[in-house]
Amino acid sequence: MKKSRIIGGLAASGALIAPATLMAQHSPIAPFNGKIGKTVEDTKTDYPAHNPVARLGAPNVVWIILDDTGFGASSAFGGLVETPTLDYLADNGLRFNNFHTASISAATRACLLTGHNHHSAHMGRFNDDKYGTPGYDTYLPMEYGTIAEILRENGYATFCVGKYNVTPVVDGSHAGPFNRWPTGRGFDHYYGFNPASGSDDQWHPLIYRDTQREPEDPYGRPAIMRLADEAINYIAEQKTAAPDKPFFLYFAPGTTHTPFHASQEWVDMYKGRFDSGWTEYSKKTLENQIRMGVVPEGTQLAITNVDVEDWDSLPADERRLYARQMEAFAGYLSQTDHEIGRIVDFLRGVDQLDNTIIMVVLGDNGASGEGYRTGGRELSPKQEKEYIKAELAKYDHYGDDRTWPFYPTGWAQACNTPFRYYKKWADFEGGTRDGLIVFHPAGNLQEGAIRTQYAHVTDVLPTTVELTGTNIPKVINGYKQAPVEGISFAYAVKSPDNNVEDRKTVQYYELNSSYALYKDGWKVQFPNGSVNKQRDFFPDTEVHLYNLKEDFNESTDLASLYPKKVKQMLKEFDKLAKKYNVYPLKNGKVADPTYPKTTRTHYDILIGARSWVEYPYFDGSDGKPYTVQVFIDEGGPACNGVLISQTEWAIYVLDGTPVYATSGGQKLVSDKKLPEGSSVVKAVAAHKDKKTVISLYVNDEAAGSIALSSKRNIPGKINAINVGRQWGVPVNADYVSPFLFSGSIRKATIDVER
Repeated sequence: MKKSRIIGGLAASGALIAPATLMAQHSPIAPFNGKIGKTVEDTKTDYPAHNPVARLGAPNVVWIILDDTGFGASSAFGGLVETPTLDYLADNGLRFNNFHTASISAATRACLLTGHNHHSAHMGRFNDDKYGTPGYDTYLPMEYGTIAEILRENGYATFCVGKYNVTPVVDGSHAGPFNRWPTGRGFDHYYGFNPASGSDDQWHPLIYRDTQREPEDPYGRPAIMRLADEAINYIAEQKTAAPDKPFFLYFAPGTTHTPFHASQEWVDMYKGRFDSGWTEYSKKTLENQIRMGVVPEGTQLAITNVDVEDWDSLPADERRLYARQMEAFAGYLSQTDHEIGRIVDFLRGVDQLDNTIIMVVLGDNGASGEGYRTGGRELSPKQEKEYIKAELAKYDHYGDDRTWPFYPTGWAQACNTPFRYYKKWADFEGGTRDGLIVFHPAGNLQEGAIRTQYAHVTDVLPTTVELTGTNIPKVINGYKQAPVEGISFAYAVKSPDNNVEDRKTVQYYELNSSYALYKDGWKVQFPNGSVNKQRDFFPDTEVHLYNLKEDFNESTDLASLYPKKVKQMLKEFDKLAKKYNVYPLKNGKVADPTYPKTTRTHYDILIGARSWVEYPYFDGSDGKPYTVQVFIDEGGPACNGVLISQTEWAIYVLDGTPVYATSGGQKLVSDKKLPEGSSVVKAVAAHKDKKTVISLYVNDEAAGSIALSSKRNIPGKINAINVGRQWGVPVNADYVSPFLFSGSIRKATIDVER
């Protein structure tokens, strides 16, 4: 990639041609200031401005945010995964090594898009964690304008591509309402995953254009290629229609959230590179980071996380699998970098790159430790052996649409080098610190420099507003706007060197009742591990204190030496917690007995529905029986295909024989075939002795039963259920997606006993 030509200084702030009080979204009838006569000769015309117009030469803006990536993954921050596009942007821009997030995706994205703390923005944890207090109701206030709403009111075209994840889950179906989908919050266009979703299959994703489902890709490409194509198309269309109008692109590909799906050549590019294991990875990464100046001289590897095993002590088959999992992760990240490079190259090719501000957040939190010991999440010892054997059988095609790759906590620790712990740990730097790149050739930045000023994800919005010379309207869409809570770090971007004092001096963190406070270089932690289920392996409830100015990766606990400071900082946390809706502290997703529960017990899923997402969902593990039925109009012993499917289970037909199967490897084959013509296939779930028994019927005639081995295999969510086909990864190797049913289905039904 060629170096971009610098064409001048940072554009000075300037007024809009149309006043900022004119609003593109809220556009009441404008006052007529002319004169209406009986004749044309007696009439004085008037053309009120309906839409704001950006000043000539205003810079384009591209925000890129990666997912679950980790501070030490990308080569742009010393990691061993090759990211030449990110390297280029950083080498010709700035690297911020003291940038922080909210430790989980929905919360971080709420902060990023609004400039407000996540509890303040009503997204205290995740967008499915609805709880009856302001910090957790999942509805981003309209009084907190998104960056898209702000820039659109300043005359920008606005596009969102990829993962949104801040639409409340209860609003994520085709029933809407759509006012909190991306196109309802300031984006002219949206192309990406269901905006209420936090992750998706990358080979067969549920893609939406604005508010409607897109057809499956006829070329079978991974999502990242489609997303990059669409981003380029949006820019091309906008610059063709209005070349002087600036654009804002929010590019959030979902990389590298599990599953680690990538084209085979990208995965195979890394064959053998990680065979030496995660400790060696961390050592090499730290050496790179020190050499690059990304971390200070003298930084040592962090204390090993207590749930990470010694690589050399692992059995050979486990090492082989875990190395392959990391190869899939690396291929996924490198392929994404390549696709980002296509966007950058397109901007260069149409002479827009020099006047484009690109900000890259290299993760919405730290790398994820949710894979636990094997990458298979929470498994019993027996299940671990089965998982390892099954995954190794997929070794040669790992990363394709027959796989769902993840990695163990050892790789998550390595990708977070030099910090401890993971995503969802709001108290440790491994959960919150991510790299940030700022690139703007026309801004006369100190190319390739490191910036160490403290910054938080809430600060990106006000920084963008300052660098673009725009302003935040007092009213957007009829809603009076609250002041943003972030603080611009444009001072650090524009500074000729790193010798500028931090302007942000205090920031709280909280997730799953574990919390921390940063103030003036000091950080106090309260892990609260004993009440956090996902942290039972680390039941830490002690207060910790670190001086991050001298201790980059929290290696020396000073709490016992400075009890007064600990007390002062905990008092400060309490003050901020009350101000920003943090209380009550919640241990993850807490059930609220007063939450209004649905009384709906019957669901019709019509064959014409391109997707179906229903919330609140039922959970098969709650001991409530339920029945699934598929009404077939035309079938018979020669039919094949899926009758009804979800990611964890499916009912399908092989040569006329119905099969019920789970993604956990269990299968119930009917002892009866489909009759010619119409029929009904039914699966009844009954819960007995802490187990779920599935009974299969064809036209009400018993056709077999099976007891599921664990709750992990219990069909749970009525979420993205499809009739007549499989979306995404098939539940087993009996078929390949989409496995369309060769007969004719009228509808499916689900009945739940409340």
